[in-house]
Amino acid sequence: MHRYTLSSTSLPLPQTHQPNPHPKPPLQNPLLLHTFKTPFELKQFHTQIIKTNTPISILQLTHIASICALTPSFPYATKLIQLSCTNETDIWNHCLKQLAESDTPNNAVHLFIQLCTQGVCLNAFSFSRFIKACTRLEDGLCGRIVHGFVEKHGFQSNLYLLNGMVHLYVVSGEFESARQLFDKMPDRDVVTWNIMIKHLVKRGDVDEAYALFGRMPERNVRSWTAMIMGFVNIGKPKEAIELFNKMEEENVCPNEVTVVAVLAACADLCVLDLGKKIHEFSNRSGFKTNVRVCNTLLDMYIKCGCLEAARSVFDEMEERTVVSWSAMIQGLAINGKGEEALTLFSKMIDLRIKPNAVTFIGLLHACSHMGMVNEGREYFTSMSKDYGIVPQIEHYGCMVDLLSRAGLLKEAREFIKSMCIKPNGVVWGALLGGCKVHKNVELAEEAIEHLLELDPLNDGYYVVLSNIYAEAKRWEDAARVRKLMREKGVKKTPGSSSISVNGVVHEFVAGDESHPQTEAIQERWEKLLEEMRLRGYVPNTSVVVLDIEESEKVKFVLRHSEKLAAVFGLINTAKGTPIRIMKNLRVCEDCHAALKLISEIVDREIVVRDRNRFHCFKNGVCSCKDYW
Repeated sequence: MHRYTLSSTSLPLPQTHQPNPHPKPPLQNPLLLHTFKTPFELKQFHTQIIKTNTPISILQLTHIASICALTPSFPYATKLIQLSCTNETDIWNHCLKQLAESDTPNNAVHLFIQLCTQGVCLNAFSFSRFIKACTRLEDGLCGRIVHGFVEKHGFQSNLYLLNGMVHLYVVSGEFESARQLFDKMPDRDVVTWNIMIKHLVKRGDVDEAYALFGRMPERNVRSWTAMIMGFVNIGKPKEAIELFNKMEEENVCPNEVTVVAVLAACADLCVLDLGKKIHEFSNRSGFKTNVRVCNTLLDMYIKCGCLEAARSVFDEMEERTVVSWSAMIQGLAINGKGEEALTLFSKMIDLRIKPNAVTFIGLLHACSHMGMVNEGREYFTSMSKDYGIVPQIEHYGCMVDLLSRAGLLKEAREFIKSMCIKPNGVVWGALLGGCKVHKNVELAEEAIEHLLELDPLNDGYYVVLSNIYAEAKRWEDAARVRKLMREKGVKKTPGSSSISVNGVVHEFVAGDESHPQTEAIQERWEKLLEEMRLRGYVPNTSVVVLDIEESEKVKFVLRHSEKLAAVFGLINTAKGTPIRIMKNLRVCEDCHAALKLISEIVDREIVVRDRNRFHCFKNGVCSCKDYW
């Protein structure tokens, strides 16, 4: 930082502007005067101007301000500007704006202090540039200083400046100061409210943001979008969609950011109908070239199990980023299209698009879901060897899952021991899942020891171990696990399945009799069950971990939530249309077998998205090829 010690008279002008008794002809090329790059060159040109009796107006004053602003020649520049009879405030505001928007906004702060020290007249535009520089610096202390300047100079009622101050406080982490200023403001416009709502959402305080949203005298698309995105970010997609519906009722037209937020909510809830409508609106509105919108559309279709629609979006994209390629690879992987995922990756590499860490998660998922162990090993090695990507915990988790699913439990255990980073619950959980598939009680007990230490409140791990004991007919051990859950206050997450019909999400839990169509669902289910039994269906009661009578186990398993959701879908959707169900937990073995039969009996495609992947049941076959 320069030390500004020169007074306004310590650097006199080179000459006074007196008529020259022997004037020289004007400069042959006056434009050359604009090429000075330092204060020293400026003084040389100024001397030449005087000697040739050239008007001082030929000098570009904004250029003078720029080269002298942060030098000891600042007083000299102010005198030149004053001599030109031009509004010096405008000149310095131009310079402040350039510095505030540059890579070094702190220079704008230094200049502002200089202007105050030299007594240059400042206006609201001067303060707005200063506030912008401080905002880019995220300097809270500077914010309080500028706030004092604003008050001192009588701009305490200037809404534009006060909005800038509120924004400066929030980006600087001075939220209490921002709230105090907001509450004291005599007038607020929609910008003021949006600043507060946006940053409350960013802090995760969505309830407080919504309270402010409810108080707004008027709202614009940014107000609605901020709140919709806020609900999506905290895992409340249902509320996000409800708010979007209200936004539509008020005839507020969505923008590209709104579209992204609503599509994300549709993806979380598997609400395909609304997602399609947003897609159509996006195309009509010219958002088709927006990469972020296209990527979110891609994600929405993938999470709704519409792989063909996702591929169509991907193929039609004018510009694809590594996010686009990674999402499509992941989508193919979790939908049982592992070979296609690997083929797409090869095409990506041929086009010289550099993969990232997320790309390799998709590739490892593809290998894991299809049992391609050797290919998975090769990709895991290649990511660091060929692309310089350091494996993260997610990649290690994928590798353990790959080995465990394939029955290579001992190799998976050794892989965990050789890890360069400490394994977390996901890694040991993958091994535990493999132990359940391959009925290895000993390794499951070792895995659970680590899991109880790493993630003692995760009910899923207790349930898996209890299931392993139950399948091994070790009822006392299964009961011990349930007792341990009670002692630790761990409650089992109830299984639930949801299905969207005509824009309404219907949710079912096991044994649910609360739905208005319960009788119709039960009647249709009994008829289906008769046909299923004729085709050899026998309920798999091993999925019931309770030590109860077999008949009770049968009743329990026949009322699982995904079965109820599927029957509801059959009743309420047109023939030939796919039924799409979202399950919060892993689909059990009995439901998997039942849904395969149902898809064949009713000649309908049933797509189930569970916690780990998609199962597309069609003509009695599942896309997972029973490897899950």
